[in-house]
Amino acid sequence: MPKLKTKKSAAKRFTKTGTGKLKRNKAYKSHILTKKSTKRKRNLRKATIMDKTNSKVMKKILPYI
Repeated sequence: MPKLKTKKSAAKRFTKTGTGKLKRNKAYKSHILTKKSTKRKRNLRKATIMDKTNSKVMKKILPYI
């Protein structure tokens, strides 16, 4: 069986935790920040775990991460 290629765009956005879950950063933090509350912007800073439905697909895209 041939080697699998990693999708590099996905590899830059996701990291695997010690338990094998995928960690991602939240969206909506790049521009138009004046109308967003401080609390909302602060919560967008934190990383979060991907949900199970997407992580199955992502593990195929990221075989070696």
